[in-house]
Amino acid sequence: MPLVQPPPRPPRTPWGRGPVWRWLRRYFGFSRAENRGFVVLVVLALVAAVVPVLLRPAAPVYLPEADQHQLNQWAASLATRLDSGQAAERRAYAARYPARRTGGGRDQYPRVPQVSLASFDPNALVASEWEVRGVPHFVAGRIVNYGQKAGGFRVKSQIQRIYGLPDSVYQRLAPFMQLPTELPARGAYASRPYADNAAGAFPTRMPRKPAHLQPFDLNQADTTQLMQIKGIGRGRAKGLVKHRAELGGFVSESQLSDYFMLRDAPDLVDSLRKYTFVAPGFAPRPVHLNSATFDELWPHPYVGKPLARLIVAFRTQHGPYKTPEDLRQIKILKPESFLRLQPYLRCD
Repeated sequence: MPLVQPPPRPPRTPWGRGPVWRWLRRYFGFSRAENRGFVVLVVLALVAAVVPVLLRPAAPVYLPEADQHQLNQWAASLATRLDSGQAAERRAYAARYPARRTGGGRDQYPRVPQVSLASFDPNALVASEWEVRGVPHFVAGRIVNYGQKAGGFRVKSQIQRIYGLPDSVYQRLAPFMQLPTELPARGAYASRPYADNAAGAFPTRMPRKPAHLQPFDLNQADTTQLMQIKGIGRGRAKGLVKHRAELGGFVSESQLSDYFMLRDAPDLVDSLRKYTFVAPGFAPRPVHLNSATFDELWPHPYVGKPLARLIVAFRTQHGPYKTPEDLRQIKILKPESFLRLQPYLRCD
């Protein structure tokens, strides 16, 4: 049987037989084993990329009903506690201020029984007596405070200028006030009592300040002596005497500028220094550091509550003060405050 000849191979192209082809086969060609390894690596890479996606657990489904129910319970509990707390505060406020009630956008006060109007002295009334004459509660206290600080009302126009006083109320009360409408011009005092001074409670002439005044002891002067100085009225005189009593006496005229009613009046301070003096050797009322209680310390104008509390606490922790200089160990006490307080300190 004759042998079958295989079909002849197609002739090679010049490209396959050229040096370029041999160079490519040398540097970029793979053997059969390398081809199989490359295929295996590609398959493993695909498996590593796909398997985690397939094995990833499904995302849980969130059901908000349970959490929303819990939040609603917490909100209801908080609202209940807030309501109970506010109700307790309202009860405490009502117990503390039983006479006040709210309404109309601002505090209203219960209506006070009114009295029939008659001639009255505005300088002799307290707040409740102003109220029974139709003055609002908050304005009545303001009138009394202003009169005390001003040393008393001298004319009706002073009351008319009180902030918050309705003009209708003033016009109703003005005819019954035992005060002149306006002060007479300087040097033209009336020769007869004021028409409104039916009770004769006020002098027909305003007293003049003395032109020449002899100096007097600042620690012995009363309100009458202090009022002889120009610019010092009854209110400032009373306040200065009260301040002197709380202080325990002045050790220097320079202390006058510490009084709050004279801080903005340097001219009055100069007048007081001109016509007053502190007697040599004057001993002020002492502040006993080792025996004074908190209630005895804090009213002093140079001490106050914070410093008094620390003085007592320092004495309790470290024992009695040996010298007034020990007070410098209290950090909040400034050097200038210590020097101002030093003449009053005693450790015996």
